[in-house]
Amino acid sequence: MENQASSKSIILNYGLYYGVVSVIFSLIMYALGQHLEQGIATSLIGFVIMIAFIVLATKKFKFDNGGFMSWGQGVKIGIGVVLIGVIISAIYTYLFTSFIEPEFKNQIIEKSIVQWQDAGMSQDQIDISKQMTEDYFYLSLFGGMVIGGLVLGFIFSAITSAIMKHSEEETY
Repeated sequence: MENQASSKSIILNYGLYYGVVSVIFSLIMYALGQHLEQGIATSLIGFVIMIAFIVLATKKFKFDNGGFMSWGQGVKIGIGVVLIGVIISAIYTYLFTSFIEPEFKNQIIEKSIVQWQDAGMSQDQIDISKQMTEDYFYLSLFGGMVIGGLVLGFIFSAITSAIMKHSEEETY
């Protein structure tokens, strides 16, 4: 294929849109006082947002590419969109926990202590867990965001690409 569409601009644009929408969703959750809650509904909304931007980006690429897209191209676009969006979300989260809500870390730790007590952990186990949470809070938060986002992004991109793929060989 000689005149193939560029995936770079599509990844950057839709990744930026995904990141901005994710930040807006986080701000709405904060305004509603739900920023500490991670319920099923919140997770599902996050998944729907991610899937929507993966689908929109792959559809745009396929359209710009004359209706053709391989599975690999679709996965690349989906993961690229998610990576850009997650990086934007991670930057926002850093700013949020540093400036907007500096007590966020302590709120999470206090909530975790209650959960650990409810699970029957001893005070020594709770103290060790609390110290580890304090020491590795940002690393685990950002690492979890990036790794979790990329894993989910790969799964959703793989499924979307398998459904939407269309190669020149399939045409003939």
